[in-house]
Amino acid sequence: MSSSINAISNRLSLRTPQRESLEILANLIKELDLSKDVDLDAGMKTVASLFPTFREFERSFPSLCFALATGVGKTRLMGAFIVYLMREKGVKNFFILAPNLTIYNKLMEDFGEPSNLKYVFKGISEFVSNPPAIVTGENYQYQGGLFNDKDGVHINVFNISKINADTRGGKKPKIKRLSEYLGESYFEYLSNLDDLVILMDESHHYRADRGMEVINELNPILGLELTATPQIEKGAKHIKFKNVVYEYSLSKAITDGYVKEPTVATRKNFDATQYKDDPSRLDQIKIEDGVRLHEDTKVALDVYARDTRTQRVKPFILIVAKDTDHAREIKNLIQSDSFFNGRYADKVIEVHSKQKGEEKDENIAELISLEDPSNITEIVIHVNMLKEGWDVTNLYTIVPLRTAASMTLREQTIGRG
Repeated sequence: MSSSINAISNRLSLRTPQRESLEILANLIKELDLSKDVDLDAGMKTVASLFPTFREFERSFPSLCFALATGVGKTRLMGAFIVYLMREKGVKNFFILAPNLTIYNKLMEDFGEPSNLKYVFKGISEFVSNPPAIVTGENYQYQGGLFNDKDGVHINVFNISKINADTRGGKKPKIKRLSEYLGESYFEYLSNLDDLVILMDESHHYRADRGMEVINELNPILGLELTATPQIEKGAKHIKFKNVVYEYSLSKAITDGYVKEPTVATRKNFDATQYKDDPSRLDQIKIEDGVRLHEDTKVALDVYARDTRTQRVKPFILIVAKDTDHAREIKNLIQSDSFFNGRYADKVIEVHSKQKGEEKDENIAELISLEDPSNITEIVIHVNMLKEGWDVTNLYTIVPLRTAASMTLREQTIGRG
């Protein structure tokens, strides 16, 4: 076991918390029965005897939660889980679930694009000549003979909305409709596989009644949940997950140097109450201060790159807006000639869930390439869309213009930077 873990850890350059998570999975699958007819009660007793944080699976199949702080590397850990289960248990079928379109697009690239800098399987020998087949919400209907391939690894990447909601007119979602290739629906095909393992990214999203139900219907042999916030928030109440087997907090990640230590910038003797009748002016002051910090950061990074003869890092600002109308107002302000003489007019994008079609696609593509020095975007305005699953290394300044009412939102927002 240790030799396999060492090989995967070295190939994928796993950090300590990622390796520790992989070691836990390796120990647990030695003890658990991975089959369709598993004795859940016996399995829960086994896990609880090894991990005091664990109480129950919470699903109709063995499901284990790994709670790792934002920025530590949950996507790479999923890749390590897949490689280990393939090598040690012969698992060939995996299902990765994404909670939204941003994460869905990111996962498709990270698992399916060998040319991508963040491709998770770099150095894995089995995938050099025969990479995994990536089945997505866009192409699953056209796979044809792919499902006769018993030797290859199949990684399904789906957005929860593709399987979680009925379409208009009361019809079943497309994934649950009869497929001419399979003689059954794709959903039925998946649920009948005897080695399906489901990986749930940002798993706190799949705790609502319908989310729980549809995942249970997939009937996997094992579920692996990953989240930075293993809790459900109901009003002021925080309900902790009962299936956590490993927890690595944001404070620990900051202490260990995996996440930048946040610093709060304020004005000396500043009295915000004098702007209570003019909140837009207060927002403008905060944004202008954020841009001044951003410009100092740009200079410092440029000097560092010249001194060390390394590639220049292009920093950007994340502005957290209250709602879509507020986001539009902020964008109009930044694009005006009066805001720093208009020099950020073409360097700002706005991202929120109400965007549709081409505008949304363009902004998603822009976000994915933000680390590229040739990307000119320096300011991203978002409304509750980028608080998770969007990990970049060049975010240096966050300007929060809305109150973070929940602990989850605060932690996820800090984790972006």
